[in-house]
Amino acid sequence: MSKQQLSSVKVFSPATVANVACGFDVIGLAMDGTGDEMELRISDQPGVRITAIEGADLPLEAAQNVAGVALMAMLQEYGQPELGIEVSIKKNIQPGSGIGSSAASAAGAVAGANKLLNDHFPPESLIRFAMEGERLACGTPHADNVAPAIMGGFTLVRSYQPLDVIRLHTPEDLWVTVIHPQIEVKTSDARGILKQQVLLRDAIRQWGNVGALVAGLYREDYALISRALEDVIVEPIRSILIPAFHDLKLRCKEAGALGGGISGSGPSVFMLSKGADNANAVAAMMESIYAPLGVDYRIHVSRISTAGVRVID
Repeated sequence: MSKQQLSSVKVFSPATVANVACGFDVIGLAMDGTGDEMELRISDQPGVRITAIEGADLPLEAAQNVAGVALMAMLQEYGQPELGIEVSIKKNIQPGSGIGSSAASAAGAVAGANKLLNDHFPPESLIRFAMEGERLACGTPHADNVAPAIMGGFTLVRSYQPLDVIRLHTPEDLWVTVIHPQIEVKTSDARGILKQQVLLRDAIRQWGNVGALVAGLYREDYALISRALEDVIVEPIRSILIPAFHDLKLRCKEAGALGGGISGSGPSVFMLSKGADNANAVAAMMESIYAPLGVDYRIHVSRISTAGVRVID
């Protein structure tokens, strides 16, 4: 095993948008500027200890916390039972927000710990460990949030068995605007209302959109990206959980958005735009729609982060 070079590290772990309309459980993107902050330290006490959590009421017991579970999976594979890691978490992403709260904690934990282990594990392994945190959070070890959180940019999960994650091209002028209504939609509940079978014609349409979205990203063809941002399988069901969803989506496109949809399992809604001006115009439209509703909300305007989890001072 390589010798540890660091005794502590601080990291920023980004919020993420999963599904990206047509890419349910397979496509995700990382945001820039919104995310959790975590500090990890090598400890003389074997195992994983969560010493503090600021900003959310979450369990400190490692086995009941997504960051702790991910780190436990990582240390088990590392194979040094005497090694201990302590972690403190500043939660800037509200749990149940739909922008990857659990993923940020799990991804930040394993990516930060990997720095303490001298980058022993490749990104694919870190994703696999972080997926165990997602399993705890919602019962399903999905990767469409943790993959972009770790790798940055857009990512595509080609396969889960075996895990095969591809980092996609991110057009430089692509921005994301997210509105987070201050209501909670649990991922487990949002999954529970989904149909277990879909019509073949809907599946074919969805596959076409996924392929077109990937092609649009690589070609930097914003019109094609716009046409591809269509979800005919999940959005029609989950949209009933989000206030003013259809009006929001329609009027944001009128304001200049390429398109968008539900971020993760909701309640956040994302819109992609070409350029900062359009992204900010979309934010203003979101505010004009939600301000009269009496629902508290937060709006994020962000570039797509190509860095993923990163070390901070």
